[in-house]
Amino acid sequence: SISWSFTIEELLLSDWAEIVMAPSYRCIECSCHAKELYRDYNHGVLKLTICESCQKPVDMYIEYDPVIIFINAILCKAQAFRHIIFNTNINIHWKLCIFCLLCEAYLRWSQLRDSSQSNDPADIIRYAKEWDFYRMFGMASLEQAAFLLGVFTLTWLLRPDAVDKMSDLVLLLKALLLSSYGKLLLIPAVIWEHDYFPLCLNLIKLFVLTSNSQAVRVALNASRRFSALVILTGLVCERITAYSFEVMELNT
Repeated sequence: SISWSFTIEELLLSDWAEIVMAPSYRCIECSCHAKELYRDYNHGVLKLTICESCQKPVDMYIEYDPVIIFINAILCKAQAFRHIIFNTNINIHWKLCIFCLLCEAYLRWSQLRDSSQSNDPADIIRYAKEWDFYRMFGMASLEQAAFLLGVFTLTWLLRPDAVDKMSDLVLLLKALLLSSYGKLLLIPAVIWEHDYFPLCLNLIKLFVLTSNSQAVRVALNASRRFSALVILTGLVCERITAYSFEVMELNT
């Protein structure tokens, strides 16, 4: 009986290890789970895995150049988003988030600097030593946190089954941060400022929100209406936070 119990325990442990270590891929067409993206035959012959549900290649993007994948992501194609979110090991979302926040902080800081522009060199040097940039970075970070909190809260209220695991929350967070790459366009918009600068900022914001909506749709396998509602709720939370900062600055 002792050897039998040890055998069962060993079997359970091996099955659990297999579940943990098994890769979780998704078909870019139907979002069904897949065990592998391709099969490696002898002599270096590779063949794409066919999805059991839609009978299409699980991920044809593994044969594509990264530039083409990036262009398809800019076009907000769901297949490209599924490839990036589920079938790649991209772990730069936190670095990308920090860099995007720096870009947004620089935009606000440059506008603040332009509003109080002075021809006195001593005043410019004094201004450069101030902490307004770090204050802008903190405000941008809190507004981003409010946006994410609004998205997570509404998702948990409407679809609790979609975020019942920590891994689901991490995946959704990763998708939202990666899809905010459009904020990097703020830097060239500031450098090449022109008469249509406000319009450019609004277009960049619209592009980022569209990418966020597509990321939510892909990560949760949800409808366009649900993803748009979730992103709109996050935007409202972000604007409320920004308005609170404006009121605080007026009262001080």
